[in-house]
Amino acid sequence: MFLDRIAIFLIQLPRSSKKFIVFSVDIFIAIITVWLAFCLRFDDFVEITVSQIWAMSTSVLISIPLFAAHGLYRAVYRYSSWFAALSLMRALSIYAAIYSLIFTVIGVNGVPRSIGLMQPILLFIFIGVSRLFAKSLLNRRIYNDFKSNSIAIALIYGAGAAGRQLASGLRQDTGIKPVAFVDDDPSYWGNSINGLRVYPPHDIPRLLDSGLGITDVLLAMPSASRFRQRQILAHLSKLSIHVRILPGLAHLANGIVKIEDIREVEIDDILGRESVRADEELLHQNIMDKVVLVSGAGGSIGSELCRQILAQKPKILVLFELNEYALYAIERELSQLTPSLQIIPILGSVLDRGKLTRVFDQFGVQTVYHAAAYKHVPMIEMNPASGVLNNVFGTLNAVDAAYESKVETFVLVSTDKAVRPTNVMGCSKRIAELVLQAKGLQAQELDMCSTKLTMVRFGNVLGSSGSVVPVFREQIKRGGPITVTHPEIIRYFMTIPEAAQLVIQAGSMGEGGDVMVLDMGEPVKIVDLAKRMIHLSGFSHKDDGNPDGDIEIHFTGLRPGEKLYEELLIGGNILHTSHPRIMRAAENALPWGELSPLLLELEVAIESENGDLIMMLLKKIVPEFNHRIDSEDILKD
Repeated sequence: MFLDRIAIFLIQLPRSSKKFIVFSVDIFIAIITVWLAFCLRFDDFVEITVSQIWAMSTSVLISIPLFAAHGLYRAVYRYSSWFAALSLMRALSIYAAIYSLIFTVIGVNGVPRSIGLMQPILLFIFIGVSRLFAKSLLNRRIYNDFKSNSIAIALIYGAGAAGRQLASGLRQDTGIKPVAFVDDDPSYWGNSINGLRVYPPHDIPRLLDSGLGITDVLLAMPSASRFRQRQILAHLSKLSIHVRILPGLAHLANGIVKIEDIREVEIDDILGRESVRADEELLHQNIMDKVVLVSGAGGSIGSELCRQILAQKPKILVLFELNEYALYAIERELSQLTPSLQIIPILGSVLDRGKLTRVFDQFGVQTVYHAAAYKHVPMIEMNPASGVLNNVFGTLNAVDAAYESKVETFVLVSTDKAVRPTNVMGCSKRIAELVLQAKGLQAQELDMCSTKLTMVRFGNVLGSSGSVVPVFREQIKRGGPITVTHPEIIRYFMTIPEAAQLVIQAGSMGEGGDVMVLDMGEPVKIVDLAKRMIHLSGFSHKDDGNPDGDIEIHFTGLRPGEKLYEELLIGGNILHTSHPRIMRAAENALPWGELSPLLLELEVAIESENGDLIMMLLKKIVPEFNHRIDSEDILKD
């Protein structure tokens, strides 16, 4: 239509051209309202006289500078709000006071005193109407886009300041149309805010079936506690509605919300716990003003450790990583975050003990976080020799180099799969723990306790490489099915930042040879996690009870070496510490004299790729290793 073409033309104009048009329209309105005031005063159309020209010129000279000073030529009409309206009213009030003072109170020959009162009123009406017309014209195009495109119809959960800003902002957007509010506060129920009615939370199912066509729920409660947000998400996850979350209030400072500002629900929003305030002394203890090295610095855990370490202001941060691209990526990220800190990227393998020692000595490394490991269970089942070599002997090399270079603190990042392991990866990590315990005992016997050794054991990390969460998300994007190994499989989960922060604190609490265990919270059934992700993505679970659903869950059977549930303790001996999320496990250890010959045999078996001998020695070193499958070694004869 003609009006649409005008709107498109105006929207596409340069900003300077738009300002000139508005400036010109305001000048015209200032002039025409003076003439109209004279016409009304004399009840007839009047010819323009010299006195009218003086009144017109005065109007222009007062109004235009006032409007510019109040920012009226900086406003974007499509996004103008009541803030812009207040500025306009303030400018017009000042204008009315000045104009009436000149022409009504003081008086000017040839200009009736009533003009000083009538013209400001007309100016207020005409300027206001021009702004409303412009806003309506420009938003007309947006409204037509709403009708022609596939848009989201949104219910906003939260009618507070954030929700109101969101509703106001989304009315200017082209992708989401708000239709109602929901709020926990009963005082809001039944009222209308920004033209949208507010409903109680228990009305959400009825609203979804009301014919409004609601496709999304936008959670606009950035100040709500994590616990309350989890409660809301748990309720919404039963409704098969697409849920998205508003960013922090800082993003809404300008009163405009774009679609890209609203993020998808992340799984840690569902499973994350209320954060426990970190002990700053524990965070600083092994890092501040020290030379810190992280092995496996490019991995999901290693890279987050680096970010957390950076915040504690180390003297030097050494990144030790085998994967060239991963090392490049983390070094670039950290250098941009803190350009003043010396960050040293070292491309190397923990199997190269000589290189480790040179690095430790050359840079005077004081604290080591050893996160370098092969961790994907099925992959190590097929390549047991490589997995054991890296996880066991890489750790042994790192510990020996640390002792040789008199490193102050060495922290091994371990896993719950090391407890009563049923797979090669878990067994290799348990042996890595035994190496640290044995080396610690040996150092005590030889009275050479220069390096404090600590192991930190925790479960699955949300969003890490190999985690089920990104896999599920990708499967949902493809329309399913979601694959789960077993309907009863259970796992502990923790966010990457929380895990890294607790590893640092636990490492500071170790006294030498300690196995520190992180409180992982309540375990989660993987199939329940999959269902929640389906529902919060706006889809329904397809099963026998709901054959018309969107996405199925297929059970593929336990993978080689996979447990139904993981444990964090081998025995029941556990000691609480001063930190509510960190415990100390009292577990048996092998003396170095017993462990060393077994490791020599294991090394020979690895060199010869003798899978059967490797398995036999793993069970000999870790008696509780219960390998529940035949060897999957792809190099086995």
